[in-house]
Amino acid sequence: MSKIYSRALSPDELDRFGEELDALRARTLATLGQGDADYIRRIMAGVRWLGLGGRVMLMVGAILGGTVMPLLLWPLCILGTVLLGLSKILENMEVGHNVMHGQYDWMGDPALQGRSYEWDIVGTSDSWRKTHNYSHHTWTNVRGMDDDIGYGLLRIFPEQRWKPFYLMQPVVAVVFALLFEWGVALQDLRIGRWFAGKMKGRTLLKMTTPVAKKAGKQVLKDYLLFPLLAGPYFLPVLLGNVVANLIRNVWTYMIIFCGHFTADSEVFPKECVRNETRGHWYLRQLRGSSNLTGGRIMNLWSGNLSHQIEHHFYPDIPANRYAAMAVEVREICARYGQHYNTGSLPKQFGTVIWRILRHAFPSKPGPARPLIAAG
Repeated sequence: MSKIYSRALSPDELDRFGEELDALRARTLATLGQGDADYIRRIMAGVRWLGLGGRVMLMVGAILGGTVMPLLLWPLCILGTVLLGLSKILENMEVGHNVMHGQYDWMGDPALQGRSYEWDIVGTSDSWRKTHNYSHHTWTNVRGMDDDIGYGLLRIFPEQRWKPFYLMQPVVAVVFALLFEWGVALQDLRIGRWFAGKMKGRTLLKMTTPVAKKAGKQVLKDYLLFPLLAGPYFLPVLLGNVVANLIRNVWTYMIIFCGHFTADSEVFPKECVRNETRGHWYLRQLRGSSNLTGGRIMNLWSGNLSHQIEHHFYPDIPANRYAAMAVEVREICARYGQHYNTGSLPKQFGTVIWRILRHAFPSKPGPARPLIAAG
């Protein structure tokens, strides 16, 4: 556990903390405009061109490599796979995630509306809007209310009750990373409740139908339609699609886990949100989130979730603004004696791995870190 502590704030300090962060939000909203619209449209063009380039490279590599130029098979297929994987990462992180938060609703562009956008993974956008947009962002790191804590599979914090099942979590965590999009797809079904007899089969079937339809379309597209376009040379194309999805899954898993499960991230009891004020809500988001350093490259390929703290403060503000807002957010946090949790990807993900390994075994929480000073 980290030895970095933030001090508890008095109710008056909490109010001022919230007011300063609200003021930053208002100032940023007032300046949204053409630059933000141009940014997301450039990203969408990048998704299309990377995806097209990847699929063409895979097709050409498979056909040429299988006929007249065998030496081109692997170089072109590897290049195509990487381009396709990058396209999927960009679509999921910078477009899908941010558009579905409603960050670009103000543009009035039907292709960028948060309530109707459908992204390129097996999980439905409707399910994600419920589990992520509402549950996770409202009850960030609150035990029993935020299902993203361990996704029902992993014990990340010592405050979670230990069970013998968690002894397998180092292996479960690796499998979960490889199949992350499927975990997201199944999250809202709460299949464990059905196994425990707390949900009727009819209810589960009704909830499963839209998920199965979306997953079927994705499987058909990536693992049947595009590979068959290469005719008898479909196997390299199929393999390329499988690996591209694995690349996307592992990368998004790393970014998302670094957002809330690093050494300095905190978890909260349900009582914490009783009569929660605006300032208190900001403080909980800060203590439960963590950032990544790495500059513009990291910002782009993480969908700006390298600024997870700013994202949790302002989920509906275009994410390309987070880097600029972070300067003031960090200064405000420093003035109020609050730790601004940030670090490189290797450092932050290393602490996530340590949490997964350590809390596979029984462990006890450290001393409580109150958010509000005792009166």
